[in-house]
Amino acid sequence: MLKGIPHILGPELLAVLQEMGHGDEITIVDGNYPGASAGPVLIRADGHSATDLLEAVLTLLPLDDFVPDPVVVMEVVGDASKRPPVVDEFAALVARYEPKVALTSLERFAFYARANAGYAVVQTGEQRLYGNIILKKGVIRPDG
Repeated sequence: MLKGIPHILGPELLAVLQEMGHGDEITIVDGNYPGASAGPVLIRADGHSATDLLEAVLTLLPLDDFVPDPVVVMEVVGDASKRPPVVDEFAALVARYEPKVALTSLERFAFYARANAGYAVVQTGEQRLYGNIILKKGVIRPDG
């Protein structure tokens, strides 16, 4: 273990976060997501919720503030206006770590396409439906 690094971020995930460059995307997904067939590097985080993993990742990963959609969640199938509780928790975590960033959403298959074109997928043990979120990596600015 290391000081200052959340213990749920294992070596494989830490390496991926470090390797990613500005504009690369990582997707944190629930246990129902087809992660093994998605295409990008798959990192397993069974036993952890998507919200716990998101919080840990946000302590290290800067979000891209050059684009309008650095954080994307999946819309509820059949009711795009509905917002599941897990998405409310995602929004609160993003607001805590990146107050200027807002969540956007994509239709299910558009979400899959974007996630599957990303750098990596982290499959959690999240059981709540729609516990899926895409993060676009930003830059660390010299002033902080």
